[in-house]
Amino acid sequence: MTGQTVVILGATSAVAERYARLHAARGARLVLAGRDSRRLGSIATDLMARGAAGAEVAVMDLAAPAAGFDAAWADMAAKLGGRVDTALLAYGILGDQKAAEADTAEMARQLTTNMTSACAWLTVAANHLERQGQGTLIAIASVAGDRGRQSNYVYGAAKGGLALFAQGMAHRFAGTKVKVLTVKPGFIDTPMTDGLAKGGPLWATPEKVAADIDRAAAKGATTLYTPWFWMGIMMIIRNLPGAIFNRMKI
Repeated sequence: MTGQTVVILGATSAVAERYARLHAARGARLVLAGRDSRRLGSIATDLMARGAAGAEVAVMDLAAPAAGFDAAWADMAAKLGGRVDTALLAYGILGDQKAAEADTAEMARQLTTNMTSACAWLTVAANHLERQGQGTLIAIASVAGDRGRQSNYVYGAAKGGLALFAQGMAHRFAGTKVKVLTVKPGFIDTPMTDGLAKGGPLWATPEKVAADIDRAAAKGATTLYTPWFWMGIMMIIRNLPGAIFNRMKI
């Protein structure tokens, strides 16, 4: 893992920043993509202090890059000399379920950001890794995508679609040196979830999730629930009979 080249899409997210720090400590060269140039610059400086061999920024709206997905990816890869060992897709929005129910434009915005654009990035990144013959592609989805629920089914549908897309890619590259990992976190204490009541055993820190991702990727895993207990929780939720599930306010 020493000296790898890493692209992080959504590098200002709390989990992505902690994940980048793990690679920085190993002397990786990184490209950090996102919209907030000031925050990206601050993170890049911090990563260099932590041991990164290089940390460059790529400022863009990841949901709709002005140059297009292929050209934007090519520019980021070029910053790393054309070789990308690991790509992490970590951006997204929680969105407002009620707003999406009332406004089809808002619903489409949430789906575009969390799924359509994310799948476009996975496609250009996967094709790059295929051409070079190796690499790891990581997509952060969510346990919310395992079953549609009244409280967040627009977000859940987007993350569920993203997970299915990434899982299909993992199948596409089975038996090769290109690995695709789908990550399904539960509740994470980050700025993205500041609107939710926090606390309790179901909540994880960004550091915990980043470390779990790092270990799973190193093992060549294809699916990760993090923390681990969400696998059991979601197995129960997925298999609840409709008559019981429909009485639940979740």
